[in-house]
Amino acid sequence: MSDAPRQMSIGMNILGLGGHAAAAHLHEVPPTATTDVGYFVEIAKISERGAIDGVFLADGPAYQGGRASGGKLDPIVLLTAVAAATERIGVVATVSTSYNHPYNVARRIASLDHISGGRAGFNAVTTAGDAAARNFGQDGAAFHSDRYRRADEFLEVVTKLWESWGPDATRLGEDGLIDRAPDAVRPIAHEGEFFSVEGAGTLPRTPQGKPVILQAGASEGGRNLGARHADAIFTAQTTLEDAILFARDMKARAAGFGRDPEHLKILPGLSTVIGSTSEEAQRRWDELDSHLSFDQEFAQISQRLGIDVRELDLDKPLPWESFPPPSDAVRSSHGFLEAQLNLARRENLTPRQLTKRIRSGHRLAVGTPEQIADTLERWFRAGAGDGFNIMPDAFPSGAAIFVDHVIPELRRRGLFRHEYTGTTLRHHLGLPVETPALV
Repeated sequence: MSDAPRQMSIGMNILGLGGHAAAAHLHEVPPTATTDVGYFVEIAKISERGAIDGVFLADGPAYQGGRASGGKLDPIVLLTAVAAATERIGVVATVSTSYNHPYNVARRIASLDHISGGRAGFNAVTTAGDAAARNFGQDGAAFHSDRYRRADEFLEVVTKLWESWGPDATRLGEDGLIDRAPDAVRPIAHEGEFFSVEGAGTLPRTPQGKPVILQAGASEGGRNLGARHADAIFTAQTTLEDAILFARDMKARAAGFGRDPEHLKILPGLSTVIGSTSEEAQRRWDELDSHLSFDQEFAQISQRLGIDVRELDLDKPLPWESFPPPSDAVRSSHGFLEAQLNLARRENLTPRQLTKRIRSGHRLAVGTPEQIADTLERWFRAGAGDGFNIMPDAFPSGAAIFVDHVIPELRRRGLFRHEYTGTTLRHHLGLPVETPALV
């Protein structure tokens, strides 16, 4: 056992132009920056100088709309370019298990891991929206329970493919050619409810054994999926009490699947707005908020709560009777809804107050670098997570402020590394290199 003090993991989540819906109005970069690889490379390099674990890209297979939207590049293609322009920082792509095939995804993510020298991961998500379903010839999204059954088998197949090459399958013989034992590469011969995959993967073991799997579901099905397959969990709890309970539950579930609970990292999301003083931070927040119209606020909160906008009065209590308990026989996402309703209940928030507290769907912190470090330290020491996924209000300035002012404060408190000590994403996260036996 190491005597080194426990330190947090930190990821930088690149949400378009920023975590605030009005980030484009700061005019730091043009809205078309989201199709410019240089924009993402800049943010990754800023994050890398802070020795941050990885950059994360959200994604979804449907057009989102909005005047500020300049489009979305394919995250795996984009992160391949980002990996080539950086040296140590991890690169994590979001991939839908609902509208992809595990063979292609296993190959693409393993390729990214080889190209990056062991820095790749993928965030496996189930896609709930009907718009995405219609892009793939379906009338609507699959029910919640069906999405998670498919995701479970999807990750099982991906893992089998990564493990289908033995650790020594590419050793060289005396003649300089590959000296491969007869059983060094084995077909997985998978037959399941959703997928039939006969052969082995196309690539040998990656530099970190296998890429990192991340997951974000908070429903019963999502929690079991993450506890069984994931190396890290993105979570959306907005109160300390809920975050502690979630972290404890996930660690216990991981143990129930025969895993070491310490090898499942819990990473709550945090939206940040930072200023040199509390007043400056608040002014920055107010400036961003001033660009959101009343209709935008109204539509935003109703969409997140999954309720008809006509049933909401922004300045009256939420209509609690309109929120039935989550069911597996629905198409919507459970995690964000539960986190936001719990926050509203605990603090008796109106819809207007709630929408101002949750701009990106996650907990919001507005303040000085010291105040941001305070909230990170409080949650970390209380056992609410093993680290955090940071969503600055606007890029690139929000990332630079966090790296140049919050990271040094965390280092002074002994809570974050001064430099990278390894070269792989697994090492950054404190996870073991995966070298299981052949399937």
